[in-house]
Amino acid sequence: MAYPIHRSRRLRQTEQLRALVRETRLSADQLVMPLFVCPGTGVRNPISSMPGNFQVSIDQLVVDCKKLVDTGICHVILFGIPESKDPVGSGGYAEDGIIPRAIRALKKDVPSLSVWGDVCMCEYTDHGHCGIIKDGDVANDETLPLLAKAAVAYAEAGADVVAPSDMMDGRVGAIRDALDERGLEHIVIVSYAAKYASSFYGPFREAAESPPQFGDRKGYQMDPANAEEALKEVEQDLEEGADIVMVKPALPYLDVIHRVKEAFGVPVAAYNVSGEFAMIQAAARNGWIDLEKAMMESLISIRRAGADIILTYFAADAAKQLRT
Repeated sequence: MAYPIHRSRRLRQTEQLRALVRETRLSADQLVMPLFVCPGTGVRNPISSMPGNFQVSIDQLVVDCKKLVDTGICHVILFGIPESKDPVGSGGYAEDGIIPRAIRALKKDVPSLSVWGDVCMCEYTDHGHCGIIKDGDVANDETLPLLAKAAVAYAEAGADVVAPSDMMDGRVGAIRDALDERGLEHIVIVSYAAKYASSFYGPFREAAESPPQFGDRKGYQMDPANAEEALKEVEQDLEEGADIVMVKPALPYLDVIHRVKEAFGVPVAAYNVSGEFAMIQAAARNGWIDLEKAMMESLISIRRAGADIILTYFAADAAKQLRT
């Protein structure tokens, strides 16, 4: 039997060789850790569906972020649980709201950390939708000034990045204009450009206490069947001033991540969402898969699809794994 000149297995023999020719690489500075901030002092409420994640008060947030920096994590994105909710989500854009207070504390005590503020209304409205309600539906244009107000409040508190996740039409432009008018043109906008109406958000809604009290979000989040529409959404957000665009969720939409990166060549983020995290955790707890291996394989797949940045609840654990 004649042996082939090219034997692919030659470069798979050892970990050193495999690492030498590895096409896709993951590093801690590509990861963003989502964190949930709540009122009080000394608060650390476990999130039952997301093992290892907590609702934390600002003092505990500072402690956790110092530890994250030590692992190599450079970026966090904050989601707020306000003291009270109302129909117009006023806690989301109040200058003394939970997120501006948290940002100021982090910038004071963990100055090397890049702090992102998620801009949406769902955590702050008593109805749980991502905008104000008019005639039984989310009012797009009436919501835009409130989103812009929230973005300005976060930026003035010291946020490095604002990340609108609401999926209102025109919100990136409204936020960009509001930031520029206040001399905040240096603030980065990471747009949740292609955010799907996904079944993988369930654990997040427990964590952020933000399930809709009526109906669903299919009227403003994207249909999971659509990919061409995602490209249109991304193009529009870039035209309005987005600096980075995001696809959410990640694993069920790897094809969309790839198409966005190929079509636009801009920095692309992907959100490895709560349901994706919880499934791996649950399977590992049942002994069906290896947690660390499944975690790393999932994150590598997101990078391989074209994501430059990954928002993931695995960020701290992955960073530790990458250091070994």
